[in-house]
Amino acid sequence: MPKDNARGPIGFAEFIALMAALTAMVAMSIDVILPALSDIGRDLAVDSPNDRQLTITMFFLGLAVSQIVYGPLSDSFGRRFGIFLGLGIYLAGTALCLFSETLPVLVAGRIIQGIGAAGPRIVANAIVRDCYSGRPMARVSSLIMTVFVLVPVFAPLLGQGILMLVPWRGIFWFLALFALLAFVWSALRLEETLPKEGRRPFRLGPILEALKLILSNRIAVGCTLAIGFVFTAFLAFLSSSQQILGEAYGLGPLFPITFSALALVVGVSSAMNAALVVRFGMQRLSSIGIAGIGLASLAFVLWSVGFGMPPLWVALIWLAISVGSIGIVFGNLNAMAMEPLGAVAGVAAGAIGSVSSLMSSVLGAAIARTYDGTALPIALGFVGCSIASLVLMHWATRERVRRVR
Repeated sequence: MPKDNARGPIGFAEFIALMAALTAMVAMSIDVILPALSDIGRDLAVDSPNDRQLTITMFFLGLAVSQIVYGPLSDSFGRRFGIFLGLGIYLAGTALCLFSETLPVLVAGRIIQGIGAAGPRIVANAIVRDCYSGRPMARVSSLIMTVFVLVPVFAPLLGQGILMLVPWRGIFWFLALFALLAFVWSALRLEETLPKEGRRPFRLGPILEALKLILSNRIAVGCTLAIGFVFTAFLAFLSSSQQILGEAYGLGPLFPITFSALALVVGVSSAMNAALVVRFGMQRLSSIGIAGIGLASLAFVLWSVGFGMPPLWVALIWLAISVGSIGIVFGNLNAMAMEPLGAVAGVAAGAIGSVSSLMSSVLGAAIARTYDGTALPIALGFVGCSIASLVLMHWATRERVRRVR
């Protein structure tokens, strides 16, 4: 449980729900607009179908470049300050999206949204580290992800429902309301988890010292890079999911339902991880999850090369195994990266999130733009990312395993 003086009136269940809601700003901002990509492309006269992916990948770019700032800010001025600053910036970006008339303006608004959404996401990670450590932290992270994953389950359906009532800009009105509610909830219920005596000066010197501590830690560096490759695979799929499932496989209006079902798989796997991680440990479960991504993707690639484009049921099995494995891996790798960095939790959360998001926004966008009407390029990217992630994780934890032995 969080310390009483660290959470004030908020109970354990509400703490999990609020942290999930703050973290869910990212998922909500992405998944709710997926059904609208075709409408956005038509309304804004987008030339290339792959250019629609920019509304997803550029959001992650804004997320990546700003996360490193929120960590030091929250270490210096408190966690609540970081949350409120991020939500304010997010609302400004949402306003720009609402009144955009061209794709570049919409993309600019999405970048600002990403910059703002980084605040709640990073500060939520730091708050969890303020209150927990070790395997209990991994359990709490998995519980947060279990609640958080309900967003991808319902967001595409919600987006489709909004489109049935109003044009695509109505989705951005909804996102503005979501941000406002998160702001009010945090203001009323969440008390500061970082006391003044535990804060670090907002000066370049202390920030660089904290970054040096992070970069000198093998586990933190290796697990952060491993997170980046896992998230690269996920972002590549996310950016091209509407094209793969909605267009290549012809699901059309059924795309939001299919996407929601895949998101539910992530939720189930995250819940299973929360129950199993205390018994089996973060590293073992992460290894199993990463191997699952690689083997399922390799099987899909071999089918594609040998027999042509796989049928829909094969693609759904591949995606269910892959995204379900990501649900197991992500929380564990993040907890492993944060575990040795409790003294600089804010900067650490920012650095880990920034590096992994920057990797995924660049590499994930590159993989997604290879989409050629089939899922083969995406599956090949999954294979490469899983190999890189597995190698990095075992490199990072090798010395610790030797010490245990």
